Amino acid sequence: MANDIRPQPIVGQIRALTAAFDTLIAPNATIELLAEGFTWTEGPVWIADGAYLLFSDVPENRIYRWSQEDGVSLFLEPSGYDGPDPSPFREPGANGLIPGPGNSILLADHGNRAIACLDLAARRKTFLATHYRGKRFNSPNDLARARDGTIYFTDPPYGLAGLDASPLKELPFNGVYRIDPDGAVALLDDSISFPNGIILSPDERTLYVACSDPDRAIWMAYALDPRGDVAGRRIFADVTAAVDPVRRPGLPDGMTIDGAGNLFATAPGGICVFTPDGTMIGRIGVGTAIANCTFGEDGSTLFIAAHHRLARIRTLTCARFAADA
Repeated sequence: MANDIRPQPIVGQIRALTAAFDTLIAPNATIELLAEGFTWTEGPVWIADGAYLLFSDVPENRIYRWSQEDGVSLFLEPSGYDGPDPSPFREPGANGLIPGPGNSILLADHGNRAIACLDLAARRKTFLATHYRGKRFNSPNDLARARDGTIYFTDPPYGLAGLDASPLKELPFNGVYRIDPDGAVALLDDSISFPNGIILSPDERTLYVACSDPDRAIWMAYALDPRGDVAGRRIFADVTAAVDPVRRPGLPDGMTIDGAGNLFATAPGGICVFTPDGTMIGRIGVGTAIANCTFGEDGSTLFIAAHHRLARIRTLTCARFAADA
């Protein structure tokens, strides 16, 4: 893979659909290539204490580190499954990564079919949840953490060879879950075919979940009550008509959100930017499928995990709250 720490503009397209987009992304903004040569980048997370980015290469079972000073280096291998036979797994590595308490990150651990906490200094992993009602999770994909420590996560079958047909699959559905601070696991929704990216609104009263089903490429918005239970649900946006693997690679996948509640959501053709009311105001494309994105550096840099690439773009907005940056 390339390890040139000098960022270079990459071929891409930044398109404003309304004037509101120009308040988030400057008209003269450019997308910079930071590294490439990976198999499938995912889960970018900015580590403020140290000023570096971690991101997953899920099929290769690795987590990489990037910094402006040092470029890219291998941070953790294996990042997920560490057993003798990886053949039952389509993607054995860790997927989504987010900041955890103290000097840690939380992982959606595909290969170990768990939500885990990784101590960054010791690079030691602790499993927080592995089962729901006595059955193993499928392969947790992405996660979000509230200020009180509550964790929300999605559990599609993407880590398993054969997906829903995998003989390892114990649950008859693909769920959206909550882990309470005391460790109790609650199922929030079992009706989404392929739940994927997940994030909380700045006030933590709305939970957004992406569905990466090409036949139902949508984002759900769940109204949360004070306990974190679902009080209502609606389709936030629907891009099923835009799905085209050739002309617009990608599906609803990972996402991030700024402090004003504008959602930066990966989608067919790149990143769709939505206002809190669901209006699409702009798009960011890099010519390949984008799996995830997050804010980092001073909170106004958008890092983009795009298939075999890692890229970034400066914005005029800022992360949801300090822990995101």
